[in-house]
Amino acid sequence: MSIATDTSTPGLAGGAGGPLLGLRGITKTFGAVQALNGVDLDVPAGQITALVGDNGAGKSTLIKTVSGIWAPSDGVISWEGRPVEVHTPRDADDLGIATVYQDLALCDNLDIVQNMFLGHELLTRRLLDEATMEKTAKQTLADLSVTTVQSVRQPVGSLSGGQRQSVAVARAVMRDAKLVIMDEPTAALGVSQTAQVLDLIHRLGERGIAVLVISHNLTDVFEVADRIAVLYLGRLVSSGPIADYDTQRTVELITTGGSSTRSDGNGTGNGTAESKD
Repeated sequence: MSIATDTSTPGLAGGAGGPLLGLRGITKTFGAVQALNGVDLDVPAGQITALVGDNGAGKSTLIKTVSGIWAPSDGVISWEGRPVEVHTPRDADDLGIATVYQDLALCDNLDIVQNMFLGHELLTRRLLDEATMEKTAKQTLADLSVTTVQSVRQPVGSLSGGQRQSVAVARAVMRDAKLVIMDEPTAALGVSQTAQVLDLIHRLGERGIAVLVISHNLTDVFEVADRIAVLYLGRLVSSGPIADYDTQRTVELITTGGSSTRSDGNGTGNGTAESKD
């Protein structure tokens, strides 16, 4: 189904201060199952937004909708203030949206350079321009302060989990991504590797690249995020600056959707349910 393109939809105006990515009324159904229900979310440029929620809350469905894997059943996606249609991953890539899934989509038998340029190889007179690709890969990793990789000609299969995340993110940055979506980037990583990945996310924000990070680890979320958005049973029940939240309130929102706050009519407090961008 095509995405609505009503430019009068509130919150989609362009101009200074507007969101990089804006979602309005995003709904996704699979037969009788409604995975997303009217999600409104803004992702500002240059900020790190954490998307949290329990299993089945709709996090994966939302990022796959933004990434062009699935078209929304209803709603409007805006990019830099303009309504857009994202029907395929290529559409998302052309806009500047890069998604780093939990499996990273790396080829263990290829080296770092080959992985970073896979499908986007540079050619000179119909031959691979190995020298330019190697130089570009080195420079991109250096710009992100990735210093633990010994050689860009290492097979990716020999890298640690944190190093593999770095390669996947560097590939996105090299393709001029304006928004990097990261799905559980610290899952199954040790303490030092987790710290490496969180530092990498910080550096993306410092470079002006927006990050939408999906995580079950609230310690990581409060360490790295500028903003937080909470999904509950397919609905966005709360979103706002991370300073307005604490761990206890966030857990309540994740597990109950903040139903206790909504029922008493109290519109104040950290992480207030139904606060929207």
